[in-house]
Amino acid sequence: MRFDVVVIGGGLAGMSCAIRLAEQGKRCAVVSSGQSALYFSSGSLDLLAQLPDGTLVESALMALPALELQAPRHPYALIGAERVAALSDDAALLLQRCGLSLQGSNERNHLRVTPLGTRRATWLSPQAIPVTPLDGELPWKNIAVIGIEGFLDFQPQLAASSLVQTLGIKAEVAYMHLPALDRLRNNPSEFRAVNIARVLDLPENLTPMAEEMRRLAGDAEAIFLPACLGLEDDSALAALQAAVGKPILLLPTLPPSVLGMRLHQALRSRLQQLGGVFMPGDSVLRADIEAGRVTGLYTRNHTDIPLLAQQVVLASGSFFSNGLVAGFDGIREPVFGLDVDSRADRADWSDRNLFAPQPYLQFGVRTDNRLRALRQGEPLSNLYAIGAVTGGYDPLQQGCGAGVSLIGALYVAQQIAAQEERP
Repeated sequence: MRFDVVVIGGGLAGMSCAIRLAEQGKRCAVVSSGQSALYFSSGSLDLLAQLPDGTLVESALMALPALELQAPRHPYALIGAERVAALSDDAALLLQRCGLSLQGSNERNHLRVTPLGTRRATWLSPQAIPVTPLDGELPWKNIAVIGIEGFLDFQPQLAASSLVQTLGIKAEVAYMHLPALDRLRNNPSEFRAVNIARVLDLPENLTPMAEEMRRLAGDAEAIFLPACLGLEDDSALAALQAAVGKPILLLPTLPPSVLGMRLHQALRSRLQQLGGVFMPGDSVLRADIEAGRVTGLYTRNHTDIPLLAQQVVLASGSFFSNGLVAGFDGIREPVFGLDVDSRADRADWSDRNLFAPQPYLQFGVRTDNRLRALRQGEPLSNLYAIGAVTGGYDPLQQGCGAGVSLIGALYVAQQIAAQEERP
């Protein structure tokens, strides 16, 4: 099976890279072992929220020179500040072409309201999520936070309490009961956000849901709901808002996340519209490497039939998706045997303080400035590494995981195009 490019990993980094390459006319295949981390995300995308020294970031682009000084192995530092700025614009446009309507700008972070009612700095957010400027407040002073009776993955009391304490607004709590959900409610293992959304998105449930919302919201100016609505798009939410006559905003729930799944599905649909091949439920087990070049990939489903490609992109994720494997003898990358930044002593992999930055989050595959993966200190000429499998940054403490994935993906797509243009 021959392709121009094979991408290993179906998360944000892998899908974005494959989409950009497919837009350039490349025949791409994405090998995806299972659900990507997007299924567990809020749907918001971070660019850079905090420097390694703890300084909070208002403008990610303005903070890049300081980031390069503090973390010279950070992917942004390898790519360069000017390219990061340009590629962050390109990333927003790519997401638009995937049919995603997001709010935010790379010029200044905004704050999204979390399921706990706190606020977190980020770059891009779904339109359905309540947000504020960094120095601003919500436009409403009286909010109804409405949960779903029997749904344990969202606690409206916690959200309302935090909103009252941090923003000084009025936040009332109520629980919605809809007979349409009774079948799911009787089976706790099925009473999850995704299954609830499949029911609430049905047109026949709009009227009873709107009536219940109007009754529970009372004189509230706006309604906050758990994100259990709009599995495919915002049409169900728009119809509900029109019927209720008040703004209705969604707060992400515990995984699986409706907003994260919608993001992944939009990327997958775009890739397949462009003729890309998506191989779900498969994983690359090993590779043939000759003269510093990947010549073949062998997957679990295709056994001894290799995938052949001119270029290979490794976007297999971190420990969560087995892109990196931790053993008693150290951290390794299991497919190609690539060089990995880590620490020799296992005791140094983590900090005893659960809330402190954890060293293992910065472990990952080493790359050169073109993001080619290193093996025994030398780059493999046609293997690039992007996203969470790479090292040099802390996606949680620095608030940059999505940005590293998107910008690295588009940068590698540029590198592949430039390499093919060279004589």
